Amino acid sequence: MRQTPGTGPFTRDRLGKLMDRMAQRRIVVIGDVMLDRYLIGDTERLSPEAPVPVVMVHERRSALGGAANVAANVATIGATGCLVGVIGDDQDGQALRQEMAANRLDDRYLLTLAGRPTTSKTRVVARGQQVVRIDEEVDTLLDDGECDKLTAKLNEALEGADALLLEDYNKGALTPVVIKAALAAARKRGIPTVVDPKFRQFFAYEGATVFKPNRRELEAAMGAAMDLKHQDAIPQALERLKVDNLLLTLGADGMLLVTKDRKVSHIPSIAREVYDVSGAGDTVTAWVGTAIAAGASLYEAAHIATYAAGIEVAKAGTATVNPKEVLAVHEERFDQIGRMRREGLI
Repeated sequence: MRQTPGTGPFTRDRLGKLMDRMAQRRIVVIGDVMLDRYLIGDTERLSPEAPVPVVMVHERRSALGGAANVAANVATIGATGCLVGVIGDDQDGQALRQEMAANRLDDRYLLTLAGRPTTSKTRVVARGQQVVRIDEEVDTLLDDGECDKLTAKLNEALEGADALLLEDYNKGALTPVVIKAALAAARKRGIPTVVDPKFRQFFAYEGATVFKPNRRELEAAMGAAMDLKHQDAIPQALERLKVDNLLLTLGADGMLLVTKDRKVSHIPSIAREVYDVSGAGDTVTAWVGTAIAAGASLYEAAHIATYAAGIEVAKAGTATVNPKEVLAVHEERFDQIGRMRREGLI
């Protein structure tokens, strides 16, 4: 897919005003909460016990993952992020609360369940390459009583909210009951909803404002490949999903925005360097939702989120993106377009 550099649908002044309004919003995030751990070191030999590398760890760090990473991005934008989800009564749960405090996130809306571990992913990295990832989780759906407790936490968090973001990683928090209650609560309050889905509950988000799968997820759910050169069939996905707007992320090819009036727009990516794609989808969800809450059009929000995603993938591991970084990218693109026009290249 050919890409033409652009500065997005906004002037410097418009983007700056949107950023100011975004920082004044209250955004609720509900979904699968995770703790990401990184063991970073070097390797120079294989183990005598098995044909695997021996990694000498010299750095350990933790980060918020899944829905928690979405909330962390919201907080980095400057908005108030309210995270609703489930953690275990364990050391990982305590570590996650500590990471939330470090990211200026209130943990009062977390539901602690004894006997259900906090979802964690431990990545062992040697010489810049991931050697292995160790997952600790239980992905069974919450039972009815647990759903009621989580919904009560959500309703408390939604007081005064400007948007609701749903981040599904198939870890059991977003059951059909919770999803239906969440969307109904947002609809009652007249606030937009942004959904980052996974396959298990893919068709459960009827009425969502923005539905944001990646290309592989949409193709798996629809049972057919998406021919991006012939986009006439893509708006039909809106009818099957029963959502208002579709934002399809395409990795290096950027995004496709399909609005309720069936208009299809391509937003090219701006990534100059890709170091690590983990967490990029979380970043897009946070920036799209917060921008819409601040009054941005869907097209504007998608462009802003593309800037943020391009910055995030150039960072190691799960990371957040701040407004200064996004504004700097816009300035860089603005100057780039000016040079290309002066030189007659566009």
